[in-house]
Amino acid sequence: MRRLLVTGGAGFIGANFVYYWLRTHPQDHVVVLDALTYAGNEPSLDALKDKANFKFVKGSIADQPLVEKLLVEEDLDTIVNFAAESHVDRSISGPDIFLETNVIGTHNLLKAARSVWIENKKTANSEHRFHHVSTDEVYGELDDDSPGFTEDHVYAPNSPYSASKASSDHIVRAYHHTFGLNVTTTNCSNNYGPYQYPEKLIPLFLTNILRNKPLPVYGTGKNVRDWLYVDDHARGIDLILEKGKVGEIYNIGGNNEWNNMDIINLLCESMDRRFAENPELSRQYPKAAPANGKKSADLITFVEDRAGHDWRYAIDASKFRKELGYEPQETFETGIEKTIDWYLQNEDWWRPLLIN
Repeated sequence: MRRLLVTGGAGFIGANFVYYWLRTHPQDHVVVLDALTYAGNEPSLDALKDKANFKFVKGSIADQPLVEKLLVEEDLDTIVNFAAESHVDRSISGPDIFLETNVIGTHNLLKAARSVWIENKKTANSEHRFHHVSTDEVYGELDDDSPGFTEDHVYAPNSPYSASKASSDHIVRAYHHTFGLNVTTTNCSNNYGPYQYPEKLIPLFLTNILRNKPLPVYGTGKNVRDWLYVDDHARGIDLILEKGKVGEIYNIGGNNEWNNMDIINLLCESMDRRFAENPELSRQYPKAAPANGKKSADLITFVEDRAGHDWRYAIDASKFRKELGYEPQETFETGIEKTIDWYLQNEDWWRPLLIN
């Protein structure tokens, strides 16, 4: 049994992780700490609020006394740190909060863990674990022919977001080597699935199709990303908490590279097919492009590329596969169908989050 503090647990990946964990480890105790900034959405966890082994606390990872209080009072032995500002566009327009949350916040979280689990003789726990969730963006970008990022790839972040995450990765590593904190880190590729805030590519385009809004494509739309279904990410972290070596970094990827235009065309084709096969969708979403006889792809609009837009990310997850036997279970085709189904069935979740 574990007793977990899941930071950022009301965000996209964090919420999915909490559902996964309580589904697969029903005897464990989970405390979610989330500051509920724009992408933290407490209703994402509504289905868990009556469970005796689940607790939600509104607060920041930068609040060291609060974290220490939770670690002690809830007798927690594991931290899984998802808490982060994570949208590249927002880091370009307002980088300060990215440094405050991703760097200072992570450091305060580490200080709290060190204080409770190492320095305080009454609460010290040699079996503790601090798992830090990072991103493939810390490695920079790849050209079309380069092999995927390995764990030994030199850090070369290109946006304020990725630079702040790179900084937090280094601080986590330092707390292991300097203070003996039991840490592991994962660098994952692009996640997709339920509960993703609708400013990200896949939910943005799905919800825009349903509202007959433009589908804004940066540059040529040929930028390439490796895509990982969010439950496969949760499974990977579970495996690392169970069998991963303390102090190690593991890359988690989907073995699933797609350029943005191919994803957008797949989404458009899937939405058009669904509306053609199911007349009820046109009654549910009367403004949707396919409900009005248009093709979803007619909404595609090319816009000026964003500053410093990395060309390609790709993960080499062979270390994770060889050492711990990890393989993603979802293909992109099966995962994207599950994702589309979820957004079509959960308008009450995403509609209040829309800006325009």
